Amino acid sequence: MKSFKMDDTTIVSIKAGKLQGYYFDGTYIFKGIHYAEAERFCQPTEVEPWEGVRDATSFGMVCPLMHQDNPRGEIMVPHAYWPMDEHCQNLNIWSTGLCKDAHKPVMVWLHGGGFFAGSSIEQLCYDGAAMAKEGDVVVVTINHRLNILGYLDLSPFGEKYKNSGNCGNADMVAALKWIKDNIEAFGGDPSNVTIFGQSGGGMKVTSLMQTPEADGLFSKGIVMSGVLGKDFMDTGKGDGRPIVTAMLGALGLTEAEVDKLQTIPYPQLVEAYEKVADDIKKQGLYVGMSPMINDYYKGEPQFVGFTDNAKKIPLMIGSVFGEFAFMPLTFDKTRMTEEEMRAKIVDTYGDDKADELIDKFKKAFPDKKIVDVISYDSIFRAPTKVLIEEASKREKAPVYSYLFTLEFPIQHNKPAWHCSDIAFFFHNIDLVPVANVPGVSDKLQEQIFRAVINFARTGDPNHDEIPTWDASRPGDEATMIFDRTCECRHNFDNELIAYHKTLIPKNLFGENVEIQH
Repeated sequence: MKSFKMDDTTIVSIKAGKLQGYYFDGTYIFKGIHYAEAERFCQPTEVEPWEGVRDATSFGMVCPLMHQDNPRGEIMVPHAYWPMDEHCQNLNIWSTGLCKDAHKPVMVWLHGGGFFAGSSIEQLCYDGAAMAKEGDVVVVTINHRLNILGYLDLSPFGEKYKNSGNCGNADMVAALKWIKDNIEAFGGDPSNVTIFGQSGGGMKVTSLMQTPEADGLFSKGIVMSGVLGKDFMDTGKGDGRPIVTAMLGALGLTEAEVDKLQTIPYPQLVEAYEKVADDIKKQGLYVGMSPMINDYYKGEPQFVGFTDNAKKIPLMIGSVFGEFAFMPLTFDKTRMTEEEMRAKIVDTYGDDKADELIDKFKKAFPDKKIVDVISYDSIFRAPTKVLIEEASKREKAPVYSYLFTLEFPIQHNKPAWHCSDIAFFFHNIDLVPVANVPGVSDKLQEQIFRAVINFARTGDPNHDEIPTWDASRPGDEATMIFDRTCECRHNFDNELIAYHKTLIPKNLFGENVEIQH
């Protein structure tokens, strides 16, 4: 029988004061805990201590978005919407016990949405209760500054704005420092912290690995659909003077009035930014919206190599079969003949490309229908393979590769799309109806979840319910295929990826390009 309590037994003492959480169905829950404070465009500072007991039973504000999300597609990625405020440095914690000596592994979730959108509670499956309970870990999800609030460089305009191009990442570092100082009160082990994230959250994992100030604050990383190539990712080089000066002009202000940007209402800032950003970007100049490469942040490892600390961090890296296959398919593959499938592939890629593409796809995925190649992704998968190869060359830490290829009971067995794997990682398929494939999903959820938990606990994802999952080696990518049947395959899609990525420009803006966060 489920039980609830909110009394003295659900109060914890941390460095800054006392927090009142609650207990429900085997899990202690604390929400909306402020881990830092910050003025707009300035670095975060520690929260001031308080007297008495502070409430921690409601989620905190999330970072304002430049554009409100469209709820279309809820059946595939169920969302939660929440009030927004730029003072959004707060986190949420789930734990099955509050004993300081429990030393449970800590799993810190970094949400998706690039560096410009999303929140710690954006998707229903981000709820940490099941992960904490089923995995005997402490789960933390965090909010931080995003978009122009988190990644706009004003440093040329004064020391107070130093590193403002990385305020969002500085918030995450502040959260990790808070966790190191306080997580024992929630039963967690500050020396065993795994950061994991999907899409933009995966990029945040690698960016924190390349941030020296975060060294020692986490020991493992899981990157889910979070690696892009240079053609699709702003590398954050340059400085903010051109874009900020243009914004000031759009607002009728001079450079001497730059401090007014700290108090101008956020919607006006967004309007000014969007009025000038395209012209600045066309000149090849910095426009913000992602971490800025400087002494604080060294750049993504697939472009600049791993920092010395990053070479010591075990990694799990992967993606899903059809990252961009979010839009409804225009065909029913369950009723198509082989000839009809080939005709559809010809329509998409051209007659001169179809046969070679089909041949390579069959070798990589002999159990899939050939028309599934239209949904297949190489925009994430190709650079993911590059990062895995580079990570495999590190001598001090392993890297484990995976690909999630499940088909779902929607749109005639639709292949896995961006975000469709998250519920399995969190042990939350009950919160995502479409994730429930009869006779398949329950078992697959356990296989994936146990691998994630074992990796967080020990740095090795292997367990008795999956085949042996080899770490990748230089020139030998060992990929765990998560599907109806799990198997570890070596270099299985090298030829397919090499050929498929040459076809991206032809199909990039086709029917399956929308991506969800």
